[in-house]
Amino acid sequence: MVSSILAILSFLVVGYTVGSVRIIKEGNGALVERLGRYKGTLTPGLNFIVPLLDAVVLEDSLREQTLDTPPQQAITKDNVNLEVDAIIYWRIYDLERTYYAIEDVEFAMQELVITALRSEVGKMDFQSLFSSRETINSALLDVLDEATAPWGLKVNRVEIQKLEPPRDILEAMQKERAADFTKRATILEAEATVESMRLLSHALDNTDNRREVLNYMLAQRYVEANLKIGESDNSKVLFMDPRSLTEGLVDLINEGDSSNSSGS
Repeated sequence: MVSSILAILSFLVVGYTVGSVRIIKEGNGALVERLGRYKGTLTPGLNFIVPLLDAVVLEDSLREQTLDTPPQQAITKDNVNLEVDAIIYWRIYDLERTYYAIEDVEFAMQELVITALRSEVGKMDFQSLFSSRETINSALLDVLDEATAPWGLKVNRVEIQKLEPPRDILEAMQKERAADFTKRATILEAEATVESMRLLSHALDNTDNRREVLNYMLAQRYVEANLKIGESDNSKVLFMDPRSLTEGLVDLINEGDSSNSSGS
């Protein structure tokens, strides 16, 4: 009889001990309620509660987490429709407030991001939008950090992932960029040509065999031009006598020199 009582007591003690032990993982926290009311927060490691009276109602991570919002439509100040989304880096610093102050914290943050993102995009015109990512990120961070503080959350940073305009806008941007590159290349080429002519004129003025130099240069240009024409599949190659070209140009140069001499 005594042994049976001791066995029952031992069983109860063991059951009570096992039921009172709660092990919380590192980086997590847990909330305990006693008879339906908040009792306390368990920290990582070994914790004890009162069986039947206490209950662990929540265990959640206190580490930094990410929330990726789905793509949403937003309109710029100059009425360009964009598809935008963002990712939030956040963590819980007060598990009690997070659990009791808001029903669905991730859904609430997602709605906040969408609303704030649309608002910030609507303040800017399309051209300045892509160079203002950091400004938008900073504005979103300020709004979210202030709004989520009563929920026991800390938003560490916000990053915009997508700012995608419609296809026709993208094509127009690419054409404008290509035209700008072409214009710059033309200007640079013209400047290089002018500089080459200046250097050539200076070199010819300081040489005694300018006729031979001109003959060589014209012959070289002649060969290069014929090679380029010959590379085309649908062009006809016309050969001209380089001697007549060089002699004519040299005569013109000599005439210009003689006229300058007589004038002086």
